[in-house]
Amino acid sequence: MKFMLIMNSPLDGYETYLSWPKEVLEANTAFMVQFSRKLRESGELVSTAGLASPREAKLVRAGADGKPITDGVFPESKEFLAGYWIVDVESEERAYEIAADASKAPGIGEKPFEIEVRAILGSHKDLF
Repeated sequence: MKFMLIMNSPLDGYETYLSWPKEVLEANTAFMVQFSRKLRESGELVSTAGLASPREAKLVRAGADGKPITDGVFPESKEFLAGYWIVDVESEERAYEIAADASKAPGIGEKPFEIEVRAILGSHKDLF
């Protein structure tokens, strides 16, 4: 079964992240590299990526002539996709365990990061 583990960020999350002390940034980066390496070695990692700031994102739609029309991100959005892991695991419970491990990444403050876990449709025999 495949799941997407989603890390979200507020619009100013990238600026906040870059303002962390150097040692915290280095610890966070080292954690993420080791975390992804461990998933790759276990065979559970399908893919992972961090995304550019939402300030660089564009919403795209087709114009009347079919050419793309772009618009910036709407400021009323509260959270933006910052990065993800796609994992292929035996159970939903294992996806939750991996998400809990990801939430332990070093950062500022006492509260662990929240990781959203969503099933990838079509990868679960019991859904269709």
